[in-house]
Amino acid sequence: MNHAIDVILIGTLLLALVTVESGGYFLTRVVRGLAPANRLQQNFFRAGHAHAAVLLVLSVAVLGVLESAALDDAWMWVARLGAPIAAILMPAGFFLSVLGADPQKPGRAIALLWIGALSLTVGLVVAGVGLIGGGIAAL
Repeated sequence: MNHAIDVILIGTLLLALVTVESGGYFLTRVVRGLAPANRLQQNFFRAGHAHAAVLLVLSVAVLGVLESAALDDAWMWVARLGAPIAAILMPAGFFLSVLGADPQKPGRAIALLWIGALSLTVGLVVAGVGLIGGGIAAL
């Protein structure tokens, strides 16, 4: 395990939350009718914004406890990067799949959402199993 890498990742994730703040400002413009968006876009923009914030904070929480996980290097990387990758891909899927003047359904970029969901699931399962193993070993 490399504590320095986790600290650098946590710092990067905290700075990334600033971009979520600017996305919140954009959402206030959409809601006030200052940025044109149809109903689908409004819903996907909200979902993308919420997923970005929640997944960044979840990533910080996971990285904060991984030092106690019983994982070898390869599995540690899976646990370390699962949620942060999802924090990029899932919101990107929401935002990019509804680009355009008046989309009526999500475009192909929606695949990013599902790839991100897979990354999140695998990362959380590996982290969870590793933490349980580390906890049992510490008994």
